[in-house]
Amino acid sequence: MATNPISQFPSDFLWGVSTSAHQIEGAAGEREPSVWDAFSAEPGRIKDGSTAATAPDHYHRYREDVALLSGLGVDAYRFSVSWPRVRSEGGLDFYDRLVDELCGAGVRPVPTLFHWDLPVTLDWLERDTAARFAEYVSVVAERLGDRVKKWITINEPAEHTLFGHALGAHAPGRQLMFDALPAAHHQLLAHGLGVQALRAAGADDIGIANSHGPTWPASREQGDLEAAGFYDLLLNRMFSDPVLLGEYPEGVGDLMPGDVSADLKVIGEPLDWYGINYYAPTRVGAPQGEDIEFGGLTIPAELPFSVREIEGYPVTDFGWPVVPEGLTELLTGFAERFGDRLPPVVITENGCSYEGVDDQERITYLDGHLRALHRAMEAGVDVRGYFVWSLLDNFEWAEGFARRFGLVHVDYDTLERTPKASYAWLRDGLRSRQRTGG
Repeated sequence: MATNPISQFPSDFLWGVSTSAHQIEGAAGEREPSVWDAFSAEPGRIKDGSTAATAPDHYHRYREDVALLSGLGVDAYRFSVSWPRVRSEGGLDFYDRLVDELCGAGVRPVPTLFHWDLPVTLDWLERDTAARFAEYVSVVAERLGDRVKKWITINEPAEHTLFGHALGAHAPGRQLMFDALPAAHHQLLAHGLGVQALRAAGADDIGIANSHGPTWPASREQGDLEAAGFYDLLLNRMFSDPVLLGEYPEGVGDLMPGDVSADLKVIGEPLDWYGINYYAPTRVGAPQGEDIEFGGLTIPAELPFSVREIEGYPVTDFGWPVVPEGLTELLTGFAERFGDRLPPVVITENGCSYEGVDDQERITYLDGHLRALHRAMEAGVDVRGYFVWSLLDNFEWAEGFARRFGLVHVDYDTLERTPKASYAWLRDGLRSRQRTGG
């Protein structure tokens, strides 16, 4: 393989890895339950029948995991704060210890304040949940803000809405279809209120982690073009435009609850940077008149689009196509669409599922995506950082423990951590950057 692409990036570029609380912390008995605890307890919801009650037990083994971060040589660690844990007695003490350990190791803490594990007593269909989120953010910021300087409000509200509230494949397991739209609006409102709460606490380095990918029409036929346009609106523009432009795409705002015009002023609070999670493009065509099984999901026939296979590319063990150039396309498209309304970008997630400790496929994946990212920067996109998903193999939501995204292998029986070949590749690339100063 050619020279590690890390050496091409600016010396002040931010390198990190990402995780989320529910997927790695374990210690479920030491916090309030979340919607994912309730969902996982329902028979048949998780494909391998597992739960995240123990997971990799990061809660008790965080010092070992911070040592792995230190050995990797990353600048920053993106983790999430568990809202249910913070609501529990002594819950914030864990994040105090974690942040102290990170700072002591020279790793910048970058917390995400909501990554899908909503307290089971709350509901995104209710507007009041956004207000409760802002209160929770204030509590966390007051406790950690003396050491935490970079914050993320919410992770992937699009997926949490689509999979959890519209299709029922994720917690809380609702199948509301388009009646799920209030959950999207209230998460976006929570984001804006969270930004306000962080600003009030003195924070000045705030972003969101939205998932995006190019939408490719299945053909140039009118029906496929219209379906692809609708999908792009639903999964991309409905979550980027309110945040970056302070407005919904035409017609969408009419479907949202409450005083939408007033809410958009909050949702559009200026950000210091915009986080993008990228995995793959989506190929979309006109409805085919029947339910479609795709990527572990059932796409109902009544939706005004169908998701198709992307042919001609390798796939991960999850079956996702590996399309590095899609990242270049996405970023240059964002820069063109939003212009000076687009703040600096950080890639807050990018990664892949492969088995094995000698994971050469993951190295190829990361190498290709970093080169694609650099091409976008050469084209003028202001990208300031990149976070690999993920540090550890973990509980992969409805897939259970069947998918391995980690740079570090976790034996789920013994919880032993074993760095993979990809960990060594990233470590060596970061060391080379430090030696060359480039």
